[in-house]
Amino acid sequence: MRLPQAGERSPNPERLCLFGVYISAVNLPLACETIERWIATSDRRYVCVAAVHSVLDAWADPALRRIFNASGLTTPDGMPLVWLLRLHGHRHVTRVYGPDLMLALCERSLTTGYRHYFYGGAPGVAARLAERLQARFPGLQVAGFHAPPFRPLTPEERQSDVERINRARPDILWVGLGSPKQERWMAGHLGRVEAPVMVGVGAAFDFLSGAKPQAPRWVQRSGLEWLFRLATEPRRLWRRYARYPLFFFLLAAQMAGLKKFDES
Repeated sequence: MRLPQAGERSPNPERLCLFGVYISAVNLPLACETIERWIATSDRRYVCVAAVHSVLDAWADPALRRIFNASGLTTPDGMPLVWLLRLHGHRHVTRVYGPDLMLALCERSLTTGYRHYFYGGAPGVAARLAERLQARFPGLQVAGFHAPPFRPLTPEERQSDVERINRARPDILWVGLGSPKQERWMAGHLGRVEAPVMVGVGAAFDFLSGAKPQAPRWVQRSGLEWLFRLATEPRRLWRRYARYPLFFFLLAAQMAGLKKFDES
């Protein structure tokens, strides 16, 4: 597969550059419409759902930054990203949250007939996710699900996973490997996986399967979901959220013109 090149982005919704990382100016309906257009044209793309920590990861890693910037969409999953896009004139932007995107596309699939495949999660999570979604959306077409082991896969295992997915013929492949692993997986399998769309949704597998609690809506809208998640998983997540002051330092430097950021 040809690797994404620096600055290579899709001619889809406009994007805002944050520290060399391009965030799409979208809301949930626009994201769904864009994905449906790719399915209709068999235009293979992947979607990154970006929170603040994702932007920091991509800022620190040029290879990962190229992967985010070569996506079909990199949606604003964190409220700070939404607020910044609106500040720059994109008043239509709303949060495009992984679980909401999955639910919206599953609901639309009852009319369109899209087939869904769920790849990732801890053992048993993808199966529970598929079961709960089918109960919520009777008639939803689940093409399959698979939870790969957390260890690095052998070349034979990777090929077997690709063949299993392609045999199932999904229209949308949901990838729940956690960020940035899922973004690297999608970029590395673009062209090998035949599904028109891959969407990296991370914790959506856990939230919608019931494996982990989801923050109340008012907490999500207030931009404090990070605090809720830190309270529920402090040992796993404290390092992630300890970096958040760096985001605002870099933002101040960019907005003041004190530092220019190279997308490559």
